[in-house]
This record gives sequence, C-alpha cells and structure tokens, in this order.
Amino acid sequence: MARGLRRIVGVLILLGLLAAGWFAYGWYGAAEVEQDVNFVVPSGSSLTSVAGELEAKGHIASASAFLLRAKIFGGGDPVQAGEFELKAGMSQSDMLTAFQTGDVIRRFVTIPEGMPSILVYEKLMAEPLLTGEIPVPVEGSVLPDTYDFERGEDRAKVLARMQAAMQNFLAEAWPKRVPGIAVDNVRDAVILASIVEKETGVPSERRMVAGLYSNRVKKGMFLQADPTIIYPITQGKPLGRRIRKSEIAAINDYNTYSMPGLPKGPITNPGRESIEAVLNPAKTDALYMVADGTGGHEFNTDLGAHEAAVERWRALRRQRGEM
Repeated sequence: MARGLRRIVGVLILLGLLAAGWFAYGWYGAAEVEQDVNFVVPSGSSLTSVAGELEAKGHIASASAFLLRAKIFGGGDPVQAGEFELKAGMSQSDMLTAFQTGDVIRRFVTIPEGMPSILVYEKLMAEPLLTGEIPVPVEGSVLPDTYDFERGEDRAKVLARMQAAMQNFLAEAWPKRVPGIAVDNVRDAVILASIVEKETGVPSERRMVAGLYSNRVKKGMFLQADPTIIYPITQGKPLGRRIRKSEIAAINDYNTYSMPGLPKGPITNPGRESIEAVLNPAKTDALYMVADGTGGHEFNTDLGAHEAAVERWRALRRQRGEM
C-alpha cells in the first residue's frame, strides 16, 4: 500500500514538473512570430489590450495564458506606447521586455536648409505615419535638420520640436555674434539669414554673401535680392519662370527692389550656417554680386565692375541658349 502511494505521489510530482516545464516553456520558448514584423502599442494601452491584439494577430496562441505567465514571470513595469519590432522566433518573455523597456522604432523626417514654411507644412501633412492637423508654421521658426518621430505621433509635437530647436540654436548663437554686425536683434538676424540662404547654394560663399548684404543694410541701400520678389507671390515655392518687370517694381513689404532695408519677415527657414554667417560675416567692401556661371557668384565693390560682370553672365546665358 505504501509503495503504491509513493508511486502515485511520484507520478503526480512528475506530472507537476512536466506541467511546470510546459508552462515555463510557453513563456521562454519561441512564440508564434514566424517572420520579423512591426507591432504598434497605442497610447494608453494596458497589458490586457496588448495581449488581446497579439492573439488577434496570431503572434501568441492565447491572450489569457500570456497574461498569466506575465503575472508570474514578468516584470511589473507598464507597457510603453509606440512601434516595436517583433523578431521571428522571439519568446513571449522577450515580447514583454520589449514592450516594457525596449527601444521604440523611430522614423525620420528631414527639413533641408532653405525650405519655406509652406513646404514644411506640406511635408509634415503628407507623412502618413503622423497624426493630427497643424497650421503653416511662422516663416523662419523651423530649424532645418533631421528629426525623429514615432508612428502615430501628433504632427504638432514634431513641429514643436523643430521650432524649439530653432529657439535653442538662436539662444546659443546670438551671444556669439561679432561686434558691429548689421542687425541688432535676433529676428532681423533670421530675416537677413533667410536672404543669404536663398541667394547662394555654395556653403563657402555664405559669409561673403552675408558681408555684402550687411554692407547694404548699413548703408541703407536697396538689397535687390530676387528671392524677396518671389516670396509674396509663391510663399517661397519655386516661381517656375523668369521674374516679370511688373513684379520687380511691385511695392509690398518683402520686395527689396522697391524699398531699402530688410523685408518685414523671413522668406524661408535658414539653416545654422546662414545664421552664423550673418552673425559673423566676411569682412568685405563688396556691394554687388552676380552669378558667375559655375554655381557661385562674382563679387564687386563698384557699380562699373558689377555691370561688366552682368554682361559676361548674360553673354554666357545667351551662349547656353537660356536667353
């Protein structure tokens, strides 16, 4: 009798150990993820809702079993909101760890130097992984850079980071300005930098262009920057044609051909280097510049030399069939 009882107890213990092993294997062994796949945990999700979604998508066999095992084997940290990568063959234990402490997948959006705010708006609104509405940001308020975001993040939050980046950069850069620059406040520095940004695509020219326009500002001259003609017409988008004589003569708060000094606001979102160029411009007497046919510009200090350079540029354009 005692031997039989011991045998029954032994069998029960063995069955218990097998059951415990099976239960633990269900947590630490491979789950139902057959190939790498992204999984989104919405904001405000509970572990229960996450488990239900995992079962619905076929990544685990049972939500209730997942929750029971998580209660016994898992940590007590809440799940994070965001997008996660579930690797093929990963365990349910690894899933919970990823949701609680793992890295959220980050996406990226790039705002290039000189992108006007209307195009920043269109780019953010066209990003399908972002949510919510935004207004067109104030011109000159966005710092061109590459920004990360999460799937489902509010566009307003992404835009706020771009604008905070500009404010932080200006707060650092403005105190480092050299004495005697042409502007006496941060806003005017951004306005002038936006003109520099649009007037040259050659990084090595930025300080020289900034020096030239600084000279004109100090002398109270007309800046005669073509991009300031275009801005009120297209809000900074490419014009797609030559500027008309009527547009050169137009009187408004931006056209620097019809008024001296700076326009009333930025004409694009300038990058760091253009802002730094305005705060530390090249020391030059140049007042005039014209394209030189290589992508850069020829700079001159007197009108006669400038007019000769303009004629050379026109001759080159006629030779190329552009006029």
